[in-house]
Amino acid sequence: MVTLAEVAQHAGVSASTVSYVLSGKRSISATTRQRVERSIRELGYHPNAGARALASSRSNIIALMVPLRTDMYVPVMMEIAIAVATTARTHGYDVLLLTGEEGPDAVRRVAGSGLADGMILMDVELDDERLPLLRESAQPAVLIGLPADTTGLTCVDLDFKATGALCVEHLAGLGHRDVAVIGEAPAVYERHTGFAERTLDGLRSRARETGLRLLHRPCEGGYDATAVTVARILDERPDTTGFVVQNEAAVEPLLALLRQQGRAVPEDVSVIAVGPEQVAVQASVRLTSVSLPAQEMGRHAVEQLVAKLDGRGGDEVVLLPPELTVRASSGPAPVR
Repeated sequence: MVTLAEVAQHAGVSASTVSYVLSGKRSISATTRQRVERSIRELGYHPNAGARALASSRSNIIALMVPLRTDMYVPVMMEIAIAVATTARTHGYDVLLLTGEEGPDAVRRVAGSGLADGMILMDVELDDERLPLLRESAQPAVLIGLPADTTGLTCVDLDFKATGALCVEHLAGLGHRDVAVIGEAPAVYERHTGFAERTLDGLRSRARETGLRLLHRPCEGGYDATAVTVARILDERPDTTGFVVQNEAAVEPLLALLRQQGRAVPEDVSVIAVGPEQVAVQASVRLTSVSLPAQEMGRHAVEQLVAKLDGRGGDEVVLLPPELTVRASSGPAPVR
């Protein structure tokens, strides 16, 4: 294992000069810096993480809290996590992934142990029980999600309320008057998960404004659960001509059920998906959709956290505007 002293000897400089090149704490001439950097590359030197942390009071680690629940679509969570990890590396940080459902205990453990320099929290609920402790802690943190009260917090999220409104506007503009929402699993709403509640708020608000009748039904996903949900919707609202689906596991079962009932998409029924773009484009009918900007959310979260760690950032809420992409699954409402 190559030492800092060996790098200094190879480059023909003092050990302190190598240290200054690595830390950036002092100005070093370009020629000397290049010589030291060349020696580091040739020798394959890697600074000792423990010693570096002691010297700088930094661990150069970001803790990413991703509670993995059975009622959440894990591929989206992992896409965001990968974006966080890759962006963190460009800023010189590694990522510690915490996947347990520990709630405040996880915040307390990270803040009190010095495990990480900062935290990024996902799966944010409207009244998230982690937030009081987060506000009390001096640990820099960013939420990927939006709670009901953002005071004293830094948040990044898709504007899910605007997303719901955009779906209603699209269907209302096509003449649809009865629209059903196939939502996430019931447990997601029972936890008051922010993205689901805000989408529903946007759907309902714009439906009232446009005079569109809206029916929302949670769904566990999968064929059997979706079949029960669709049957219930069509029994309660037989004139339904539009579906908004915010449940990746219900997308393909819904399309299969509509085919079985002889309902053509989009001639008889229009379908809009809110979710990952790959789910929309790989469905048996290419779906009109509002995609989740997972990579953008992860990147923004890291950049905001790094700014806070460097003393450059304050509390801020960044809502990414939704974009609706029209594909083959939405069309004019059928004439009754």
